[in-house]
Amino acid sequence: MFPDQISTSRLTLRRPVEADARDIFIAYAQDPLVCRYLLWRPHTSENTVREFLGICIAAWETGAKFPYVIADASTSRAIGIIEARPKGHTVDLGYVLARSHWGQGFMPEAITALAGKALEHGAFRVQAFCDAENVPSQRALEKAGFTREGRLERYMIHPNVSPEPRDCFMYAKCR
Repeated sequence: MFPDQISTSRLTLRRPVEADARDIFIAYAQDPLVCRYLLWRPHTSENTVREFLGICIAAWETGAKFPYVIADASTSRAIGIIEARPKGHTVDLGYVLARSHWGQGFMPEAITALAGKALEHGAFRVQAFCDAENVPSQRALEKAGFTREGRLERYMIHPNVSPEPRDCFMYAKCR
């Protein structure tokens, strides 16, 4: 269902490699603002990113999930990650983007590309959730053609915001 690489006009979504660790660490993995609504705390070393990339590479091999490095097409440098997690006829998405690339339409472009591949190749539904206070993520999903389906009360713990579960919105795009 998922190719090794997906290209858009400005981005290349590709399988991660260990050599991405430095770019990812510098670009966003240690940035508390970028990590605010993520499920993990900011990384304190490049080695932590390497360990994470090892998990990503292994996930591709097993087909459990498909994390793509979001790379600027003009430089090939990693500026984020977007991940597809197939579950039967549904694919869950998760994503992160370097703060230096916020507000330029890169995330809606990446979401649109990956969701399109999933829907073209067998999925009936692509979904993503985001914290109810994460307005930029909500906008990215809406710009990518996703519909807000509902509010999930006390759904997910975002440890950089609160130790308690927080409300999230569920978005989906279906065929």
